[in-house]
Amino acid sequence: MSAKSALELIKLTKRYGDTVAVEAIDQTIPNGTYACLLGPSGCGKSSTLRMIAGHETVSSGDILQNSLNITDLPPARRGTAMMFQSYALFPHLSVVDNVAFSLKMKGVDKKTRQAEARQLLELVDMAPYGDRLPTQLSGGQQQRVALARALITKPSILLLDEPLSALDPFLRIRMRTELKRLQRELGISFIHVTHSQDEALALADHIIVMNGGRIEQDGPPQTVFDAPRTEFVARFIGGHNILGETHGKMAVRTDRMSILQDQPEGQAMPATVRAVEYLGTMVNVTVEAPDAGELTVSVGDTAFFAKPVEIGQSVFLKWKPEHAHSLAA
Repeated sequence: MSAKSALELIKLTKRYGDTVAVEAIDQTIPNGTYACLLGPSGCGKSSTLRMIAGHETVSSGDILQNSLNITDLPPARRGTAMMFQSYALFPHLSVVDNVAFSLKMKGVDKKTRQAEARQLLELVDMAPYGDRLPTQLSGGQQQRVALARALITKPSILLLDEPLSALDPFLRIRMRTELKRLQRELGISFIHVTHSQDEALALADHIIVMNGGRIEQDGPPQTVFDAPRTEFVARFIGGHNILGETHGKMAVRTDRMSILQDQPEGQAMPATVRAVEYLGTMVNVTVEAPDAGELTVSVGDTAFFAKPVEIGQSVFLKWKPEHAHSLAA
């Protein structure tokens, strides 16, 4: 594969008429990083990915790769490869010819390109299926073929546009493991667009949370999850309660709260149990608290069943001050 390559976005902006899809974002993605652009539909993450790939023109700003400005270069000269959500395999070509297609367009002879294609198919555990047609493959197998086809161009950065969204939940988890394994083995940067919090937290070395065309927060997944900077990030990442304070709002992780039947010593928030949801090894208790609305408390089932609560019961919520994080206005 090509040498590892850092990517830098400088005031990158995309406008569609009067609509600003991406607004002057700055971001550096280090060498050999698995980065996830995470956010709801319409937040600008796919537009950002397509500008990096060269499939969308940049309205203003710059894209630098290893300090080289690639903003106006065509896709084929950027050192990137893109794996699309639909996979877009040619139905009339065999698996090996699908993977080798870009080399065919470059004039590489059949023997050489098919040998390279079969090497890539071995890498993604698809070597036995080289002579099949795409219609003879499962969704997960088609995804592996699309991945091999993207990698045969020897990119320094692989771009993935919601590659797991078409898979069933069990296969999605398996493919997350495969993608991470490939990224580590190849040592190149992967930039992965997703709206799935679980997917981003499982895969990424670096998460970039987007909202309304802007970057709300970026950093290691554990940092973004444990210490969200804004109310949007806390709510979108999930697993946090948002509490109003005199001097602003704060976020407390649901598993850092305790639910108590008897009023404890010191400060505690009174609440009423509204629902109980069993989640295997965890139990989510939904409570309603004055001036705070509905909140969630996540507890291990052992702790819960040792002291069960009932819907309509009055309880108290307690947490340690160090587990509360102030949110930006």
